[in-house]
Amino acid sequence: MKCPYCGFQEDRVLDSRPAQDGEAVRRRRECADCHRRFTTYEYVERTPLMVVKRDGSREPFCRQKLLDGILLALRKRPVARTEAEALVDCIEAGLAEDYRLEVSSAELGETVLAELRELDPVACVRFASVYRQFASPEQFVQELNTIRKGGECVRTGTQGPNRRPGRRVGF
Repeated sequence: MKCPYCGFQEDRVLDSRPAQDGEAVRRRRECADCHRRFTTYEYVERTPLMVVKRDGSREPFCRQKLLDGILLALRKRPVARTEAEALVDCIEAGLAEDYRLEVSSAELGETVLAELRELDPVACVRFASVYRQFASPEQFVQELNTIRKGGECVRTGTQGPNRRPGRRVGF
């Protein structure tokens, strides 16, 4: 490891410990030349996740874009930003645990809808109206009836989850 102070290439590790919930290793190092100390972090390098869009194009997964969409749906709702961030963390963790290289935007959108249905039903309908591109009031009514009944999702036919943010999302 190159010393950030003098550029010398040799150092010794003084201390190593897990960091960021075991996702990284924190190392305290001392330069063999100038004897100044510095900290490094070691992470597992992951292949970037790609989102396959409706038109077949691919783009890198963007956490901020997902969070922005969820926050827009939650606008003026009694849900803290930290809960929205926890929901995104949950979705991201589910994707990372599956070691997938690609996820379809449809699958990602349905997962967000399922999580929002539990977190805030009004935000779920808002998100669905944009994501599913509702063209008529009847589609809104159909989604509302699904949420009220706690039944199956209109498009996927899957049962509504009983999860909260922070728990594993299935993909």
